[in-house]
Amino acid sequence: MRILLIEDHQHTAAFIRKAMLADGFAVDVCGNGDDGLAACLTTPYDAVVLDIMLPGRDGLSVLRQLRERSNATPVLLLSARGAVDERIEGLNAGADDYLPKPFVAAELIARVRALGRRGGESRATVLRVGDLTLDTISRQARRGDQAFELTAREYRLLEFLMRSAGRICTRTAILERVWDYDFDPGSNIVDVYIKRLREKFDAGFETRLFHTVRGVGYVLKETP
Repeated sequence: MRILLIEDHQHTAAFIRKAMLADGFAVDVCGNGDDGLAACLTTPYDAVVLDIMLPGRDGLSVLRQLRERSNATPVLLLSARGAVDERIEGLNAGADDYLPKPFVAAELIARVRALGRRGGESRATVLRVGDLTLDTISRQARRGDQAFELTAREYRLLEFLMRSAGRICTRTAILERVWDYDFDPGSNIVDVYIKRLREKFDAGFETRLFHTVRGVGYVLKETP
């Protein structure tokens, strides 16, 4: 599951991120409401963990904006205030669950997993770009009538590119989303894995799907 955590308290954000990474989640972190809203509107997530008290745009404002734009990503609200009326306001604004601070990491993870199961019901499980398909349940990739085996990292890269089909994915974004790096390791690891996908899914096919945008990154799209 790919999770967006919107939390301005650095210690709390680091604690949550560490616990979720240890449990197998991929986690992006934003420290304010404006950046969090922008991230959620441009990147598909399985769930959002959203603190109510944020600098600038607060959590409830972020939540209302998401729902007004028909973004149905499941949202778990966090708040240091446990007032019943605040919980009701958050749920009425479109939150799927609510967890007051302080909390136990295991409960947070269990609640996020439950949200992911609910949200997954309406999220596409088979991704398609041209004649390339990826079944996110079985993790089987096919192009035309050919099936291909994928390593775990190849799968994550292909899924990210397919969910971002038609949009340029920068190397930085790929490192963050696929390798969970928040820095550039100074290697050509992204290029190596793109080459592997090209050898599997472009070689021998008339139409290329993987395209390089020089100096920027890559884009997956069907060309005439």
